[in-house]
Amino acid sequence: MQYALLIYTDETADANASKQEQDAVMAGYYAFGEQFKEKITGGEALVATNAATTVRVRDGKTLTTDGPFAETKEQLGGFYLVNASDLDEAIQIATNIPGVKHGSIEVRPVMVFE
Repeated sequence: MQYALLIYTDETADANASKQEQDAVMAGYYAFGEQFKEKITGGEALVATNAATTVRVRDGKTLTTDGPFAETKEQLGGFYLVNASDLDEAIQIATNIPGVKHGSIEVRPVMVFE
């Protein structure tokens, strides 16, 4: 089964981290990618929320606002798509993502349409 592992972190804290701290986190992500390369089927890092635009259509009119829809302490910073035999394996994989140590990882099954 395929799972999305959604990585939430405090992007302000991430941006204020020293170069050395940022390099250590990236090294952790590269190591995670190598360790689970047989399970990872996709994924990307996302640009900070200040570059986001939220789109809605109401009464036939397109409305756009800068940034994310909700104010939250943690923001979606990226994701992995992984193949796992079940939720327990997906959770085990998620515990190895570096962002889990200072943020959270949402594990969500990917819907399959037949």
